Amino acid sequence: MIELEAKDSSRYDFEEATSPSLLSPSAAVIVNHAEDCDEPLAQAITDHCRNPHGEADGSLVIVSHNGSAKGKRLIDSLTRLHAVLEDIPKLDKPQARLNFTLQGFEQRGRTVEPQAAQQLASVLGERPGELAAMIEQLCFDFDTNPITLSQVNQYLISDPQVTGFAMADQALAGHGAQAVIMMRSAISQGTEPIALIGALAMKLRSMAKASAVRAGTITQAESNMAPWMLRNASKQLPGWTSAGMAQCFSQLAWADEQCKTNGSDPIYALEHVIELISRKGIA
Repeated sequence: MIELEAKDSSRYDFEEATSPSLLSPSAAVIVNHAEDCDEPLAQAITDHCRNPHGEADGSLVIVSHNGSAKGKRLIDSLTRLHAVLEDIPKLDKPQARLNFTLQGFEQRGRTVEPQAAQQLASVLGERPGELAAMIEQLCFDFDTNPITLSQVNQYLISDPQVTGFAMADQALAGHGAQAVIMMRSAISQGTEPIALIGALAMKLRSMAKASAVRAGTITQAESNMAPWMLRNASKQLPGWTSAGMAQCFSQLAWADEQCKTNGSDPIYALEHVIELISRKGIA
């Protein structure tokens, strides 16, 4: 994945980032703060959307814009070319963050204790994507209503940057050592190993669904994933094989068993799984 800051990037930077390479025929490129694009860069983005590098090009380009009038012409052009436009909520006030959290549970037919919702909104409210993923994980892991503060606290630790999802992202990015450090930090602050295994499992499930959608095995609707979640999971697919993913799922099941068995070593099991995932399932 390549990230470009619009104000510091030229059309040549964008064209290089989206061009096929010997290592990969596709790329995942994020252009941040598109309101700061100069005219040549905006034209390059539009041209790519109109005519990507070949019919089989699987590149993913995400353009983020702050919603202001500045640079809106680029967004309008991309929309006319049938680019997917998704409004990300601006959660700049505590009440907006709390409302977003409550709505997330309501949309899944679930309820949540007020204190639990407040805890989620306080820790993850500035990152709506991660907040939505956390709500989905909680609903998946717990069948009881309402979701309680105790359950939420199993998944949140005192350092909001070191969440299970952040650890999982590091592992999927190939940064095994960093992911292990984050895992140890999370556990030292009271996070249960089973919660970290749940975060890893959710990320892998999302990737498996994204792979199935890409292969045409299931439709996007059948994946039951929000478009932004599907795009994020698709960005993490390059380099993975079905065999590698199956191996990781198998080891996650083993690690889950280690967490529930007396006399076992769940920390060792977690480290083993994290390192395997960072190698894309290659032993």
